[in-house]
Amino acid sequence: MRIILLGPPGAGKGTQAARLMALHGIPQLSTGDMLRAAVKAETPTGLRAKDVMASGQLVSDEIVVGIVAERIEEEDAKGGFILDGFPRTVAQAKALDVMLRQKGKPLDAVIELGVDEDMLAGRIAKRVEETIAAGGTVRLDDNAEAFRVRLAAYRDLTAPVSDYYRQTGQLQRVDGMAPIADVTGQIDTLLSAPAGASLR
Repeated sequence: MRIILLGPPGAGKGTQAARLMALHGIPQLSTGDMLRAAVKAETPTGLRAKDVMASGQLVSDEIVVGIVAERIEEEDAKGGFILDGFPRTVAQAKALDVMLRQKGKPLDAVIELGVDEDMLAGRIAKRVEETIAAGGTVRLDDNAEAFRVRLAAYRDLTAPVSDYYRQTGQLQRVDGMAPIADVTGQIDTLLSAPAGASLR
């Protein structure tokens, strides 16, 4: 089961990815974690990334996709994987499609958690209140103002990825504002439904 989860910050992608991991026995792949692991393991792409990072440059889409290509060949990803937070741009989505096609491992699903942005901001505010009430530590970027900035960045950079997958006919939507268990149920229904199905 090869899945991409899309949605803005706070949409619940991490929560749903954890449930999918448990259900299907597949790993959730984080590009940051993969990059650090590849550099540490000194894989061919990891060595290229290390040189780029050492020079203070941003790692290119080609290198990031190369790291994903190496990672999905590992034993735990043979049965599939969940990508959350990647691809971040249309260029990355196109490069990912080419790489997966070359490997004969096309995506099974691209699922977007549809949300109401104003309600999402309220959800973040409530989470902060609950964290403070429980005596926990609130992340510096876990406040309404920072959230709005992250949301704007998502809208500008990553939302076009949804349009790309919509145009390819791969995008499927679920109601990300529903209770967690209901969102999980919607995703399960989509994964067992014929291609092209969508829940609004």
